[in-house]
Amino acid sequence: MKIRLLQASDLDLLLRVGDGLFDNPLDPEQARAFLDSPLHHIAVGFEGGRAVAFASGCVLLHPDKPPSMFVNEVGTHERHRRKGHGAAVMLALIAHARAIGCKGIWLGTEPANDPALALYRSLGGDERPFVGFGWDDAFGPD
Repeated sequence: MKIRLLQASDLDLLLRVGDGLFDNPLDPEQARAFLDSPLHHIAVGFEGGRAVAFASGCVLLHPDKPPSMFVNEVGTHERHRRKGHGAAVMLALIAHARAIGCKGIWLGTEPANDPALALYRSLGGDERPFVGFGWDDAFGPD
């Protein structure tokens, strides 16, 4: 698998990803805004020219702390799971976050998301319980 950190010039490549990798069909305006933002980053894994995995994150800035990266989403196409692709794109995103000066990389997942928990535990992250609060359907539909 070849991993690529997408840039603003990669909009057409991102829009050709196809079904089954992201939760929803891609919105061209949102995809453009994401790639145009210097604070948003995405590592995409390609196998045979087809996108099979991705990890996306955003840099968080605060007046009294160094930048950190929140890993927003990780996905692997169903036919390509359990092959190390999710771990590979996560490691690429983590390395990129460090290279651009982020001093903390973090994410959250649901307690019952066993595949995600297994992935993040295999990468050696520090596991800490925390409580999440959301507004305006932040966690998706029930």
